[in-house]
Amino acid sequence: MTVFPDFSAAAAAAVRRARVDAPVRSGKLIRMVGLTLEAQGIVAPMGAFCLVESNGAPALEAEVVGFSDRTTYLMPFSEPVGVGPGATVRLVSRSPKARLGPALLGRVIDARGEPLDGKPPADCPDELSLQGLVLNPLERGPINQILDVGVRAINGVLTIGRGQRIGLMAGSGVGKSVLMGMLTRYTKADVVVIGLIGERGREVNDFIRESLGTEGLAKSVVIAAPANVSPVLRLRATNLAHLIAEYFRDRGLSVLLLVDSLTRVAHAQREIGLAVGEPPTAKGYPPSVFALLPNLIERAGVGRHGYGSITAVYTVLMENDDPSDPVVDIARASLDGQVMLSRALADAAHYPAIDLNGSISRVMQALVEPHTLKAANRFRRLWTLYQQNAELIQVGAYEAGTNAELDEAIALRATMENFLRQDMHISVDYAATLEALSDLMRI
Repeated sequence: MTVFPDFSAAAAAAVRRARVDAPVRSGKLIRMVGLTLEAQGIVAPMGAFCLVESNGAPALEAEVVGFSDRTTYLMPFSEPVGVGPGATVRLVSRSPKARLGPALLGRVIDARGEPLDGKPPADCPDELSLQGLVLNPLERGPINQILDVGVRAINGVLTIGRGQRIGLMAGSGVGKSVLMGMLTRYTKADVVVIGLIGERGREVNDFIRESLGTEGLAKSVVIAAPANVSPVLRLRATNLAHLIAEYFRDRGLSVLLLVDSLTRVAHAQREIGLAVGEPPTAKGYPPSVFALLPNLIERAGVGRHGYGSITAVYTVLMENDDPSDPVVDIARASLDGQVMLSRALADAAHYPAIDLNGSISRVMQALVEPHTLKAANRFRRLWTLYQQNAELIQVGAYEAGTNAELDEAIALRATMENFLRQDMHISVDYAATLEALSDLMRI
């Protein structure tokens, strides 16, 4: 059984292991407003790691999130209990870094890289900046290899390629976590990196034990930052997940990166932005949110000249099932496709609840053979045609023979539903999917 130690112990371990990489500068805490601490006398850049030390209180970790004139704004990693005016603020590291290595495989860690699985810290020889390196877009390799994800609906009708970035768009409780577990276990990737950002602590444990399983965990690295941790830790965990994926990609491996969820990442940045005085714009999100998300998404993709790849899957929560939510909009514009999950299908026990209306893979036509693309497009057309006329059919207002294509859609409806349904414990590879799709569409 996975054991999750409390975050105060992990914080203490991180403090003990902190490595000073710049001349130490210190200042004094002058005020605390909302989520932020205000200090003067310290010169520290954005993202710097600091310790806040008060007499009789444990040292508090904090990150620089802004500055104004001589005032530096910091956000603590945990509740600032015991911290008072005049506390010493000491610079520890000018840039956030993480230790990386193959020993991370099979481990569950927090935003600091500390173990959450009750095992000793992983022996990682390399240290890199959390921000990673920006790739020249002209040096990126093309997306020209099909990625077999083991899910029939995606393999057949929404085929994705190595290095593609897609979103799982859905409201709450429609099977995102189960589908993510299937992708983790069945995708033919060398390494799987999973960022569980802003989820409930119970769901983190359930995902690892039930959705991921022992087999899935063996080739995975899980980075967990539940909803009860500081927003700076949630952002740090997101950057760490991307950095680990980049680390394995740059060793020529095929990496599957899953982030659950991109919406919680946006919420974390919203908390930080509003706390330091950014003006709220669309639905209360400050401008920094709309700069952060595309930057994160662009870290995934094919490596330099096709050397290694990161195929990224981001879950996006449609609040109140609203497809026009600002985070959904920015994700849809930045990603290479999306898979929409339908509450109506989930209520009908149709799993995975993938709704072809609105779902698309923008690179599919460049990956598959012409006859496969023809069969997939015909499947989508018949499925959509039935959906558009569902009410007429159900009340008996449609007369057979009026529309030959609709007659075919009605005749094939049950078979098409069976094609899209799949038990979570069964994998269907790409070859078997193509055979079933060709037989169904008679192409």
